[in-house]
Amino acid sequence: MPRSSLRLAAALGAGILLAPLAGTAAQAETVVPRHAINICQSASFYANYNSASGPYGLKRVLPYGDKIGHTPNVHPVYSGWAATFDFGPNDWGYMRIECIGGYDSW
Repeated sequence: MPRSSLRLAAALGAGILLAPLAGTAAQAETVVPRHAINICQSASFYANYNSASGPYGLKRVLPYGDKIGHTPNVHPVYSGWAATFDFGPNDWGYMRIECIGGYDSW
């Protein structure tokens, strides 16, 4: 029996799963945003954020109580502007972190 076959048989016999490692290190897990709401009277919701100039591309203004999503310590916050998911139209944007609250309230 060739050496490679012996190693494979020994690994399988020991309960070790041999799998190629290519591509596994670069895969990131998707984190579903935690349910939250806009707790400000109104909040501007921007398409993107630039570190030099701030948010840009106003999409809309979110009313108080709008259902949004953000996961603290996972989704980025830049200078107080948080990556946020608006569950109404189902899109991502940036809004002020202090306007996000009521986590897990719906």
